[in-house]
Amino acid sequence: MKRSTFLILSIAGVYGAVLHAAAWSVNNFLMTGPKAYLTYSSSVAAGAHSGMEECKFQFGWERWNCPESALQLSTHNRLRSATRETSFVHAISSAGVMYTLTRNCSLGDFESCGCDDSRNGRVGGRGWVWGGCSDNVEFGERISKLFVDALETGHDTRALINLHNNEVGRLAVKATMKRACKCHGVSGSCSIQTCWLQLAEFREIGNYLKIKYDQAHKLEMDKRRMRAGNSADSRGATAETFHHVHATELVFLEDSPDYCTRNASLGHHGTEGRECLQTGKNLSQWEKRSCRRLCTECGLRVEERRTEVVASCNCKFHWCCTVRCEQCRQLVAKHFCSRRDTAAAAPPNHIRRRNRGHKR
Repeated sequence: MKRSTFLILSIAGVYGAVLHAAAWSVNNFLMTGPKAYLTYSSSVAAGAHSGMEECKFQFGWERWNCPESALQLSTHNRLRSATRETSFVHAISSAGVMYTLTRNCSLGDFESCGCDDSRNGRVGGRGWVWGGCSDNVEFGERISKLFVDALETGHDTRALINLHNNEVGRLAVKATMKRACKCHGVSGSCSIQTCWLQLAEFREIGNYLKIKYDQAHKLEMDKRRMRAGNSADSRGATAETFHHVHATELVFLEDSPDYCTRNASLGHHGTEGRECLQTGKNLSQWEKRSCRRLCTECGLRVEERRTEVVASCNCKFHWCCTVRCEQCRQLVAKHFCSRRDTAAAAPPNHIRRRNRGHKR
């Protein structure tokens, strides 16, 4: 089996399993190929899953809330959209795979990988030198490319956009890395420090890419040249467009659809039935406006529902060494987007007739 085919099967299995939220196993489809890839495959699956979980968090209170259908990342077999939301899915998934591979490498999970000590001993800045155990992002980047980018087999504009956004995600992992240092010197004077690079929390990468999503750039293609199909003129138009795109900039090709309404063919569920926030501690302004964004602006009303919540309470420590709690029930007010009652929304006939006489 060719390596490219092997990698496509690998990543297809990874994303398919995450999509169905089932226990993932490589045994059914990775029967051949380099044994090294069997070692990495579970990390790739975990990374793809963490990427989608972060996507759900970042868009939890927006009209498009990263549904399961968003996981269909490739233009392979059928044409995929290239919207602003698709660009984020590609970036965060690619970042998740690279992040998990890098972290597992540093934890010693792979025999073929260890710390990045390529700069150890060099002077990094005034009062500090490179040393310690830097996270090996070069390894994570290389292996994640083999898995994630192999999924994209097309050569059209959409495929190039997907590959570009995959790379944006990998660059985000590098851009958010932190420098950690340890002091050395007589009596803890910290006259010199040994420093190394380590991964940031994945939430920070998600926040970074969410900003990139807000600033994403729509590509304006020359449709006349693009209609030339696979000709040199078409390829030239694509290359010319990407020449002006920055490597860290998310790009998209098509405007987003109306996420207020349900569209089964596109996998959009609409906002009817979605929960929104009106009250609560430490809510951001964005969260406080979620009911207006999800309900009111989508032609829906905000419905308050009282929900009984069971939680542990009155917990006491007993020597030694247990904690015993009571189970307390309380009613909590939650808010949801509901369809407007057309009978209540429309004024009675006699009022409508009377109002006609006041039109100017």
